[in-house]
Amino acid sequence: MALNLKLSNNQNIYGTCILSTSPIWSKVVKGMGLDFVFLDTEHVPLDRTELTLLCQVYSAHGMSPVVRIPSPDPYSACMAKDAGAVGVLAPYIENIDQVQQMVGATKYRPLKGERLQNVLSGKEELSAALKSYLHNFNQDSLCFINIESTIAVQRLDELIKVPGLDGIIIGPHDLSINMGLPEQYDHPDFVGTVKNIIRKARAKGLAAGIHFPAHPEYQIKYVKEGANIVLHSSDMRLFSQKLSEDLSSIKQALGDNHNLSAGGELAI
Repeated sequence: MALNLKLSNNQNIYGTCILSTSPIWSKVVKGMGLDFVFLDTEHVPLDRTELTLLCQVYSAHGMSPVVRIPSPDPYSACMAKDAGAVGVLAPYIENIDQVQQMVGATKYRPLKGERLQNVLSGKEELSAALKSYLHNFNQDSLCFINIESTIAVQRLDELIKVPGLDGIIIGPHDLSINMGLPEQYDHPDFVGTVKNIIRKARAKGLAAGIHFPAHPEYQIKYVKEGANIVLHSSDMRLFSQKLSEDLSSIKQALGDNHNLSAGGELAI
């Protein structure tokens, strides 16, 4: 079932971050119960050709690509859509204009320029024919924004009022740092803030989720609080974690207990 239909039916959707650019990796991921794959062009150096290949390959395997663009730029959003992204996630959103521009790029594509700005500002009403065309052209397109700062939290009521927005995804790493609580994910203030963001988004009929690099118990916790986007970990993190566990077990059994250095990870 398409992501937009699952979300409109109030179902949970499940995804993970894919960092590998190998198309063979899609064969491993297929059949894992994922609804979408998260392709991050903000922190991962993917060019347009690589992104297009990944979007097409994962779509062919029945997993919808959700692409985070480098910045809240409507032209970057349109390029991600051209590559085959079903959903576009804009990072570090803090004002209404940014949300409107993302809605314009994902819900009114290919309309651009002054005319689009007039439509978004309410200065112009589209004809019934053009409105119908744009609706059909973008009917599966999803618009998501990252909530990653205290300013975004303070303005959340305004941000989630923008028509055309489909959901929010909390960036716990950046949010915790912005709150002055770096990676203190169990701090009462952080937990209370996350719960409040989820509650407000869901009350507006929007999807909501949070992306943790590990800690499946946090995903379970926040789905029980109302979140319906489960964006869990990444291929690199899970590979590193499992390899470390297996090698530790082998070395311990063989009496070769040298420390295995932990692999690095991206704070995404």
